[in-house]
Amino acid sequence: MDKEVDNLILGGHELKMSERREIFLPGIKKIDSFDNEEFLMESNMGIILLKGTNLEIIKLDTHDGNVKIKGKIISFTYLDGEGKQNHESFFTKLFK
Repeated sequence: MDKEVDNLILGGHELKMSERREIFLPGIKKIDSFDNEEFLMESNMGIILLKGTNLEIIKLDTHDGNVKIKGKIISFTYLDGEGKQNHESFFTKLFK
């Protein structure tokens, strides 16, 4: 099987993942928070929550909005507005 496991195009937003160890995301407007287990990002298609282990940014192009992350990818989720508010309140509580 080819190394590229998933290539999903959603209305101009593209996700490329290779062997659950590397993910490339164009269209990222802002990284709200991140650590080695979780990234919360704003994309042109909505809020993205990426979970995994040993996650780290290996490429960040703020001009074009491209992000490349490596580590073991466990989940990739688009959050609606309500989910983002709940997630942000968790971070707010954590850092108080």
